[in-house]
Amino acid sequence: MKKLIGALALSLSISAVAGIEEEITARLKQFDPNIPIKAIAAEATSGFHAVTLGSGEMLYVSTDLQYIMSGTLYQVSERGLVNLTEESLKTVRKDAMAAVLDEDMVIYPAEGERKARVLVFTDIDCPYCRKLHDEVPTLNEMGIEVAYLAFPRSGPDTPTAKKMEAIWCQQGDERLAAMDRAKTGDENELQNCDNAVIDQFVLGQQVGVTGTPALIFEDGSLVPGYVPAARLKQMLQL
Repeated sequence: MKKLIGALALSLSISAVAGIEEEITARLKQFDPNIPIKAIAAEATSGFHAVTLGSGEMLYVSTDLQYIMSGTLYQVSERGLVNLTEESLKTVRKDAMAAVLDEDMVIYPAEGERKARVLVFTDIDCPYCRKLHDEVPTLNEMGIEVAYLAFPRSGPDTPTAKKMEAIWCQQGDERLAAMDRAKTGDENELQNCDNAVIDQFVLGQQVGVTGTPALIFEDGSLVPGYVPAARLKQMLQL
């Protein structure tokens, strides 16, 4: 629980009566006065208020503010069990991804009509990221645009992060060429520039990315790990 409360960023999603937002804020700040609350929005959950942490984890605060729990919350409905936790996170991810500029990503456009866009948090030294990259031409032929965001698993100021910064320092087609070289193990000349690599690494952590590759669909769904092109096409219902 201490780990959850100490997360870097926080957004609240609640169904509340007047003043409950302030009460929840006050209660959470009892645990950590420095918790940065990003937003409060209404969402019905029976007897609980859903709290989405910037780390991608979820807390649930009871209406009487006496109980805080972590984990996945399901709702029993006519269509079976509905994962309310994932539904909340999908909205958070969708909004977060919409704020990322195209110019800050490495984008392999679809051939012809774009039927879908998949955002991929990638690490150039990750074997399964390289395996996925081998299938990018096939995905593009299917009408799937692949947009890469940086997620150096070793963290900031590491050899992998520096190699990825060398890619993000390029522009246009040269950025694609630099990514292609890196994915095959070839070296790019290291460069220093203003780039989005570390910001995207932090963003990935905030939306629940824990490893690479991590795919995010346009509805905010997160799919961890390598997915073959044919299977990905099915998942996108193309």
